[in-house]
Amino acid sequence: MLHQLAEADLKTSRFALALCCLLLQAAFFAQAQSSDATLTANSVFKNNCAKCHGKTGQGRHFAGPSLVSDKARDASNEDLQAIIFNGKGRMPKFAGKLTSEEISTLVRQIEALNGK
Repeated sequence: MLHQLAEADLKTSRFALALCCLLLQAAFFAQAQSSDATLTANSVFKNNCAKCHGKTGQGRHFAGPSLVSDKARDASNEDLQAIIFNGKGRMPKFAGKLTSEEISTLVRQIEALNGK
């Protein structure tokens, strides 16, 4: 009986340890994903957008407008994608320069920056 009890405790301990390891891995993965999920950390943004929209996306005087604004917040996902893809005003089009996935990522990050 004592042997069975010790065996049950060992199985419970192993299960608890495995569960803790999985939770720690999930937390680490989520942290890594969220730290890379910001617009200003995105190398595509840094290399293609920051020179006009500023390093933080707040815009630059006589250059690109702020990406943290009511106008950006009110724009739909499709509108933002179309603007990046086709350009608008003085903004050049990025079709052929950026992949669809890169543009989609930028749009998601702009929306996140605006609390969407």
